[in-house]
Amino acid sequence: MADWSRTFDDPIPVPRGRQLVTLKDAANYIQKLSKAEQDLKEWQAAVEALLLVVDLDGPTMMARIGMLRALNRNVERVFNPSRKDTHWGKRKLKRDQ
Repeated sequence: MADWSRTFDDPIPVPRGRQLVTLKDAANYIQKLSKAEQDLKEWQAAVEALLLVVDLDGPTMMARIGMLRALNRNVERVFNPSRKDTHWGKRKLKRDQ
């Protein structure tokens, strides 16, 4: 049977400092969105993940991933090359010197 009271492994932070702790919290959050936003493909995927987790008693991580992807859909991921040390041009073995 559907168990909407299951909790996420880690709470999902949402704007205004709130957190989504249970599957029911996530469903209520989506229902309070505007109709136009609910119709976005990212939110539709999040709803589908929530329903699959609840109906099939799946891992809550799947619903968490769907929610986070929908919440962060406008965040652009940028590669920062200065964070990674390069190994090009460095010799690894003494025999190669």
